[in-house]
Amino acid sequence: MAQQDGLELPPHPPEHRTTTMERGRFCLAECTCGWRGPARRARSQARTDAQRHAAG
Repeated sequence: MAQQDGLELPPHPPEHRTTTMERGRFCLAECTCGWRGPARRARSQARTDAQRHAAG
């Protein structure tokens, strides 16, 4: 195997930990990677957004 000096592996991708939060009448999902879902009136839809993000 050839030696490859100076080559580093890319950083491990961040683990996706999502939460939902309420802002007034709206609920939105956020992730530790910096992603934010759209504001939703239905909490269930915000949770679905978070699940889709974490899975994909």
